[in-house]
Amino acid sequence: MTPCAELTLAVIRHAESTENAAKPTFYRDPRPWTAAAAHVLSRDLVGLTPRGFEQCLWLRRTLPELIGPAPAVRTSQYRRSQDTAALALPGLPSEVTAELNEQHYGDATYMTKQELLATYPEGAEDRRLRKHLWVPPGYGGESLAGGVLRRAGTFLATIPAIASTAAAGAVVAVTHHTAILALRALLERRPVTELVDEARRRKTPNAAVLLYRLRDERFETAGVAEPEC
Repeated sequence: MTPCAELTLAVIRHAESTENAAKPTFYRDPRPWTAAAAHVLSRDLVGLTPRGFEQCLWLRRTLPELIGPAPAVRTSQYRRSQDTAALALPGLPSEVTAELNEQHYGDATYMTKQELLATYPEGAEDRRLRKHLWVPPGYGGESLAGGVLRRAGTFLATIPAIASTAAAGAVVAVTHHTAILALRALLERRPVTELVDEARRRKTPNAAVLLYRLRDERFETAGVAEPEC
């Protein structure tokens, strides 16, 4: 692909984090942290692995060919998202937005499924059968089809204005697995349930780039690039 003057959106899943690489370290039964501490750990402390660093170097080489120079960069409030942008797009300013945050799991943050269902049995049926509608218990908990999808819609509505500040009309959004499901549902006009089923078989890889171009006020899929490592 070559750089294009029309509006381009690159949605990127953050590079591999320590949580991705060592889930048992974070998900223990019983959970050793309070819900609030678990969320702070996830948002502020989880960084990238050496493999994640290599993926960022791949992004640094690849993104100019896909979207051209000096895109407008937006990241979530999570460290792993911000670190990915800083390493992949060095020297470019980036803005942090809560609209690109991972799904907030409230009191369920870093609970194993077994501990979650034992502690909050009233949500067990939704968690098992209607995961997109499940609202995690406690402060901040949001469902994929509710809070995350709303945030994604708010973010996408700002894309033309953000792109107008970039030399090549390109926007990079560095975000997370669940937020990507919501963004894809809106960008590709597909049911969330269909994307959740696909993700059960294969999640968007860390550092993968999903490209979209805005034509006639509608986003169209323009390609996918995945890291070599």
